[in-house]
Amino acid sequence: MADWSPLRRLLANVDESVTLAWDELDALVGGLPKSAYKHGAFWKGYRSGWPGFTTSSVKVGESVTFVRRATTNATMPGDGGPPAVRAPDSAPDLVLVGCVKKKLDVPAPAKDLYTSTLFRKERAYAEQAGARWFVLSAEHGLVDPEQVLEPYDLRLSKTSRDYRRAWGARVVKQLGEAVGTVDGRTIEVHAGSAYADAIRGLLSGEGATVIEPLAGLTMGARLSWYGTAGDPVSTVTPPQMPDAGVAELLDRLTHADEAITPAAFLAGAGDGLRSPGLYSWWVDDEGAADLSRGLNHPIRPGLIYAGLAGATRSRSGRKSKNTLWGRIKSMHLGGRHEFSTFRLSLGSVLSEARGEVDIDEEALTAWMHEHLRLVAVPFANADTLGDVETEILAELDPPLNLDKVRRTPLRAHLSALRKSHGRRGRSQGTAAD
Repeated sequence: MADWSPLRRLLANVDESVTLAWDELDALVGGLPKSAYKHGAFWKGYRSGWPGFTTSSVKVGESVTFVRRATTNATMPGDGGPPAVRAPDSAPDLVLVGCVKKKLDVPAPAKDLYTSTLFRKERAYAEQAGARWFVLSAEHGLVDPEQVLEPYDLRLSKTSRDYRRAWGARVVKQLGEAVGTVDGRTIEVHAGSAYADAIRGLLSGEGATVIEPLAGLTMGARLSWYGTAGDPVSTVTPPQMPDAGVAELLDRLTHADEAITPAAFLAGAGDGLRSPGLYSWWVDDEGAADLSRGLNHPIRPGLIYAGLAGATRSRSGRKSKNTLWGRIKSMHLGGRHEFSTFRLSLGSVLSEARGEVDIDEEALTAWMHEHLRLVAVPFANADTLGDVETEILAELDPPLNLDKVRRTPLRAHLSALRKSHGRRGRSQGTAAD
C-alpha cells in the first residue's frame, strides 16, 4: 500500500514545480498502485497524495511533473476550495450520500425512501465500504439511514444561498452530535455540488479530509463509477474511470426528461435515427402497477428495458441493416411479438395480469402508447456496439432485460411467462431485441 506522506513532505518545500523520475516516485511512496500504471484518471484532479499541486507531463514509466496550483477567490466563501480525491488504496471513515428527487410516495426509512438507480448504487457502495454512512437531505439535513422520513419535494440546488449556508452549518452540527469530532477523519461525499459546497469548507475547518470521488462527473459517469454496486452479490472494487463513449451514452439513456412518447417518436419519421444505436424504455406509475401484477413482483416506474439496433453480428461479422428507426417502429411498435423480445415480455406479463392466454397485439400496442416513453441514441460504430451494450446493461440492470444480465427470480419468472403466452411454432426464429 502506497504511503503518500513522503511525497507530501517533499512537495511542501517546492515553490512552483518539480519533476520526479518514475522509479524515484515509486520508491518514495513505497510502490505506486496498479491504477497509476493503467488509468490516466489516476493522475487527474485534486488528490490527497499531492495536496496543493496538480500533475502535468505524466509519462507512465518515465516521469511525473507536479505543479503548484495557484490560489483563487473564485470559489464560494467557506467552500474549502476544490475537493480532494481519495487515493484508491485507502478507505473512508464516513460516507455522506446525497438525497435524490425520485422517492416512494409513502413514509419509509431514508435508505429505502430514495429509489433512483444512482441512489441505490450509492447506498450499496456505502454499505459495502464498511464505514458509517448518512444521507444528506435537502429537507432534514443529516439523516441516519434507518430514520423514517415522509416524502418531500425539495432540491438543495433550487434553494437560496442563505438556505444552503444554514443547511451546511446544520449538517456539520448534526454530524458532530452523531459521531463526535471529525478531526483527522476522512469523509467521502457522494452528492451533487450544492451539497458538497455547503459543507466542504466547514468540515475541513474542523480538521476532516473531505473527499469527492465523483466531483464533476456526469450522471452516466457516476453510474459507471460504481460498477456493479447495488447487486446483492457484488463487492466493491477500486473505481476506474469509464470509457468516455460509454459514460456519455449512459448519461443520455438515463435522462428521463429526454424520454418521448411512442407517438412523438413515430411523428419524427426517423429523422436522425436511421442509424445504429441504443435505446431505453420507461414506464409510468400506472404501467408499472400493471407489470407488477403480471409478474407478481414490484416494478418501479422508470427505466425498465434497454437494447440496441444495427450492431455487427458478433459471430459471423455480418453487417446489420437495422436502425433505431426500423427496430422501434417495425419491431417494438409493429404489432407482432415474434419480432421483438421486449414486446414478447410485455405482452406475456400483461396477458398474465389479465388472466388471458394469448397476447392481444392491438391492446399491447395501445398500452405501450399510453404508458411507455423512450430515449433513442445513435451510435455510429456498429462493430463495437454489442460490447458497448454489454457495459450499458451491466450498469443499468433493467428489470425486463434477459440477455447480458444476471439471473434473478424475477427474470426466471418472466422467462416462464414468455413460454406460456408466446405463440408456439414461430417461423421467424428467435425474436429480435
